[in-house]
Amino acid sequence: MGSLVVTDRKGLTREVEAVEGWRIMEILREHGLGIEGTCGGACSCATCHVIIADDWAGRLPPPRDDEIDMLDTVPGLYDGSRLACQLIWDEDMDGLRLTIGQQS
Repeated sequence: MGSLVVTDRKGLTREVEAVEGWRIMEILREHGLGIEGTCGGACSCATCHVIIADDWAGRLPPPRDDEIDMLDTVPGLYDGSRLACQLIWDEDMDGLRLTIGQQS
């Protein structure tokens, strides 16, 4: 196990335990951090929008075309914007820092 460093919508930052093989969306929901994940990970909504810290953005797998298309529907898109349902946590992500995107 490892951890994620998460800044919530209120600006509070905390470290949460992560489980290898889980979608980051699932980890955030498990810890009650306000991620909906309405589509359950099918990449057909953007309710799990997160902003990856600049120093982590290049260390993650690049988004696929379907994720990019869905991110285009997000108001307030950032360079580090990703869908948490499309990121599967592994030990290389230990300490990953992200901010939960604002709800639209």
